[in-house]
Amino acid sequence: QVQLAESGGGLVQAGGSLRLSCQASGRTFRLHDHGWFRQAPGKEREFVAAITWSGGLTYYADSVKGRFTISRDNAKNTVYLQMSNLKPEDTAAYYCAASPGGDTYTEARVYTSWGQGTQVTVSS
Repeated sequence: QVQLAESGGGLVQAGGSLRLSCQASGRTFRLHDHGWFRQAPGKEREFVAAITWSGGLTYYADSVKGRFTISRDNAKNTVYLQMSNLKPEDTAAYYCAASPGGDTYTEARVYTSWGQGTQVTVSS
């Protein structure tokens, strides 16, 4: 199993940018697909972005497409989420997750390891 730790959250004004990092431990990091999910108060956890183990394919929720970019550095065991043009509706706790592989990249059920989350707050 992969252990994950997110960082980089904070308070930012609308239109601003943040970069989240997900540091992973374990020698199998580069064998896992990774995803970012978020959960706002009173709402269900939702898919944000995913990247395959090789970094060759990426997937985004429609709500963040064109504003967020997911990437990974397998040499550093780290996955990133670059967030630009942030909106108040992006306010949520953001979670990094790792999947050994499955039939989808956008559903939480295939992700077997989760971080503790990092809070992102966007003020209007």
